[in-house]
Amino acid sequence: MSLLTPLRSSRPLMDRRSALWQADWVLVIGVLALSAIGSLLIWSATYQRGSLTGGNQREFLVRHALNFAIGLVLAIGAAVMDHRRLRILAPVLYAGSVVGLILVLVPGVGAVINGSRSWIQLPWMSVQPSEFAKLAVIVGMALLIAEKGETNHREARTIDITQAIGVAAIPVMLVMLQPDLGTVMVLGSIVFGIIAVSGVPKRWLLGIVTAATVIGTLAIQFNVLKKYQLARFTAFADPSQDPQGTGYNVHQARIAIGNGGIFGQGLFHGSQTQNAFVPEQHTDFVFTVAGEELGLIGAGAIIVLFAVILWRGLRIAVNARDAFGRLIATGIVCWFAFQAFENIGMTLGIMPVTGLPLPFVSYGGSSMFAGLLAVGLLQNIHLRSHQV
Repeated sequence: MSLLTPLRSSRPLMDRRSALWQADWVLVIGVLALSAIGSLLIWSATYQRGSLTGGNQREFLVRHALNFAIGLVLAIGAAVMDHRRLRILAPVLYAGSVVGLILVLVPGVGAVINGSRSWIQLPWMSVQPSEFAKLAVIVGMALLIAEKGETNHREARTIDITQAIGVAAIPVMLVMLQPDLGTVMVLGSIVFGIIAVSGVPKRWLLGIVTAATVIGTLAIQFNVLKKYQLARFTAFADPSQDPQGTGYNVHQARIAIGNGGIFGQGLFHGSQTQNAFVPEQHTDFVFTVAGEELGLIGAGAIIVLFAVILWRGLRIAVNARDAFGRLIATGIVCWFAFQAFENIGMTLGIMPVTGLPLPFVSYGGSSMFAGLLAVGLLQNIHLRSHQV
């Protein structure tokens, strides 16, 4: 059947309604719980900071809830969309993300925040195209590989994989120019994960790792990375070298998490949090609020919730009815897994500081919209796997 054939549902009305019950509610509850915890952590990190809130103590709490509400609508739309329409819209999503990544590099259009030109400032909000580029790379690569996946010719298969990597290479290069090292690392994990399950020989995976190493070395040699980004790696290796400079964030984050102990100091009562010792605590370092105020139990609960989401994502990938769905689910799992590990790891000092938000927990509209769209796609694949 042609992808352009008008879509008509042959399923009875009762079957369509039953889709609500067939949804992966464990995944839904996990995402809802993370977002609810994130709302409390963001509120605690911002309600006393008048320079951020303008005197409205619930400013960021309301914004986070609004972002979630908008993202929820997007997730529902993605979940109920016919998968044939998704295939049609994949090139549009990819082209739109590339255009957005180009626009942020244009002086006067892209806004520089924390040393990276990654945002487009609109009158009512700022948009970060690189967040949507993660989803665009996943869908674009999955479409290319799945469309020609039936061929048994090794040469043709090699061409398909090469084209898919080329699809990812364009956003990666544009993000490098911002520069946004954290997003590049996430995109790299996505590419590696999708290629790993596409059925290619293992030498391809070794080649990808080698190419990433070479590109990283060249980026340092030709000063593509900024000095402050290189300094973050130095601080990651030894935060004590410059505790008041590049190592300040990591040093304060460790103190905050250490203060929490097992049960925490109590929500809204963390000494490091309420005295604003940890920078960017409502965005990149939101996990330190959990560590200090909710303690090991609260911080551990966040990690468990992420583990549940990744488990459900992997189940959806395994049970997907086609290669397109399986590759999309795999890419989303790689995205969430690496970004959560990197964000939590940098607050604990086991990963370098890269400025990545914690999915569903950190404050940020673009991150929330893209993340919930991804969850909607997971639900879409799950629902189709239960159709007869």
